[in-house]
Amino acid sequence: MHEMSVAMEICRIVDEKYDRAAGTLVAVGVEVGDDAGLELANLEFCLEALLAQPPFGGAKPQCERKPGDVLRVSFLELDDGH
Repeated sequence: MHEMSVAMEICRIVDEKYDRAAGTLVAVGVEVGDDAGLELANLEFCLEALLAQPPFGGAKPQCERKPGDVLRVSFLELDDGH
């Protein structure tokens, strides 16, 4: 199941881009192409397990199917407390 290794790489990217001073991470948007070679349900499962761990604090993955072979982190949703 290579979805776990892809999920781990997505979390590495999120960790690199996530500015903890800006707020609490709430959601991670991921675009997954129909031709990306990934089972969307398996990827979401892996992301949920990894994002439940520190430093992500239970952020929810929001995966969206797209045409083509795209695979990208599309957004990080933060709660700044306001």
